[in-house]
Amino acid sequence: MLPKRVLLVEDNADNRFIYSAMLRHAGYEVILASNGHEGLDFGRTRAPHLVLMDISLPGLDGLEVTRQLKAEEATRDTPIIALTAHALPADRLRALEAGCDAYLAKPISPPAVLAEVRRLIGPPVAEGVS
Repeated sequence: MLPKRVLLVEDNADNRFIYSAMLRHAGYEVILASNGHEGLDFGRTRAPHLVLMDISLPGLDGLEVTRQLKAEEATRDTPIIALTAHALPADRLRALEAGCDAYLAKPISPPAVLAEVRRLIGPPVAEGVS
């Protein structure tokens, strides 16, 4: 069976390394995007099971990427978790209004991110017959 794919859209190299290592160690396949344009492209073309979306991205911000993915039939049901340093209640509301399914304020422990991923898409490999 193939592992579930998580698209990590994050411009900070340290965060990309930490979260991708944690997800891979847990058994998920990880697709990395370092800006909003890559995130939008990979969200459309790589069929991730879930997107971890930084909000403050160069070029196209994470809210706009989320709005565009949620507006398209092929990607509208893909869960998107906002990962952001913007931690005010109004920031959370903006992320949810843009279409994010969950919101985690940085700094976020890797186990908390993994728990939210598992809550939304389950274990890294679909259970059942291969």
